[in-house]
Amino acid sequence: MSIYLLDYGAGNVRSLVNAVKHLGYDMQTIETAADFDKAEKIIFPGVGAFATAMHALEQKGFIAPLQRYLAADRPFLGICVGMQCLFEGSDESPSTAGIGVLSGRVRRFSNTTKTVPHMGWNGVRAPTASLAWTGINEEHRYYFVHSYAVPYAEAAAASVLTVTDYADETFVSAVKRGRLVATQFHPEKSGYAGLRLLRAFLAGDAGDAAAAAAAAHGTTRTQLTRRVVACLDVRANDAGDLVVTKGDQYDVREAAANGGHVRNLGKPVDLTHRYFAEGADEICLLNITSFRNSPLADQPMLEVLRQASQRVFVPLTIGGGIRDLTEPDGTTRSALEVAGAYFRSGADKVSIGGDAVFAAEAYWASGGQRGTGTSSIEQIARHYGAQAVVVSVDPRRVYVDSPDAAGPAHRANVVPAHPPGPNGEAWCWYQCTVRGGRETRDIDARQLAIASEALGAGELLVNCVDQDGTGLGFDHALLRNLREAVRIPIVASSGAGCPVHFADVFNECHVEAALAAGIFHRREVAIEEVKAHLREKHIAVRNIEASI
Repeated sequence: MSIYLLDYGAGNVRSLVNAVKHLGYDMQTIETAADFDKAEKIIFPGVGAFATAMHALEQKGFIAPLQRYLAADRPFLGICVGMQCLFEGSDESPSTAGIGVLSGRVRRFSNTTKTVPHMGWNGVRAPTASLAWTGINEEHRYYFVHSYAVPYAEAAAASVLTVTDYADETFVSAVKRGRLVATQFHPEKSGYAGLRLLRAFLAGDAGDAAAAAAAAHGTTRTQLTRRVVACLDVRANDAGDLVVTKGDQYDVREAAANGGHVRNLGKPVDLTHRYFAEGADEICLLNITSFRNSPLADQPMLEVLRQASQRVFVPLTIGGGIRDLTEPDGTTRSALEVAGAYFRSGADKVSIGGDAVFAAEAYWASGGQRGTGTSSIEQIARHYGAQAVVVSVDPRRVYVDSPDAAGPAHRANVVPAHPPGPNGEAWCWYQCTVRGGRETRDIDARQLAIASEALGAGELLVNCVDQDGTGLGFDHALLRNLREAVRIPIVASSGAGCPVHFADVFNECHVEAALAAGIFHRREVAIEEVKAHLREKHIAVRNIEASI
């Protein structure tokens, strides 16, 4: 069978290729318009912005042959932006026309009642009489990451396969018309549920009639789950081998009495495979060495991603070194080029640290009116969309006797200190750090968060250097402060020691995800143990599914 990938040159398609290969199929890429006639099935993946996808299709001369392919009712699967492009247009780029084979327009979510992007695992429900194609199941959760969607009220009902609810909005999460199927979610990142969907499409399986009947008339509103994220700090040890390590307030070496070696908690690829099997909703790989003397093409983390994505079918975030850089031979690479290399190797999101702090400083220097247009955040968000950009917030507490003592720039962002400072100070503010926590800057975490959202970031990964490695729980004062400041999703990090800490941070800080590292690496707490506790507290989480 000739399966073709319609790759317009943006985002992570490696994970989709790996998923198809995992299911026992080969897939080749459409290179010319003539390939549309050769294809028996086409998959159009979407990672990026609507206009980027449509303009790339136009430049390649692919729009007319794609329209002919679809008009002939030949098998087609669109994913995320690959689904949105089938409609007439999108508010993301009002002047850009879609392919127009489906009626309706893509709209932006309102962020007045919820965070945007809609990011995480959500259910689907079938509003029509039956699911004619049962690769999708109402009992499963699927991974969404998008700021735009087709409102159910505006879509042509005949083509709607499933809908999904996000707070006060209901949108189209899957469509079917003839042999055209498309999903707003990412099956290649939806674990075994997503692999089942892909297998149904590739095998041409119409599904079981009883299963279709059971899934009909979905009326129970779907619910976005909280995400439990496994984080791997990756660096080279003293022998030059890549290891997963864990620090206490970023110190990753053992005590001198124990040799002073870099703490080794496992191999990065092995641990990503383990955490996928154990039910992690996402996996975050943070490069804490940066490998500054390696050309971009030889960055060790690229190979880690390539190998990890062969068997990991949940989102992968990569952080560390995402910035403009100069290679050892003097070649310059933009942050967009660097991010593109990681996306092509299997990453779904990139996490930006120090570069985001410098961009935020420039933003506030302009009076909070604009960015430079050239920052890493702006470059990557323009091309790949806000959902692909995470900003890592890494502050230290600065204890003060009163809010006024913080100075005029930070006075408004001072919070009560819990616990009090070393000299009994009752207040603190959170000073941003760069270069792995080794250098502080005169900007606070709230200022960074607001600027990051304005510049185009789609998510915050919030650490606290003082809390790191303590096992005493997340820093609620910091997280509540940032939750009040921005309307993009937040991942809580630093300090998790037991399942109770996850429930507490979800209930008290209203974050979308919570992350842990050391307690998972050392098997002190299992991911399923965390999720079981969350279920007991009536916090929605994704269930671990049997493999296919």
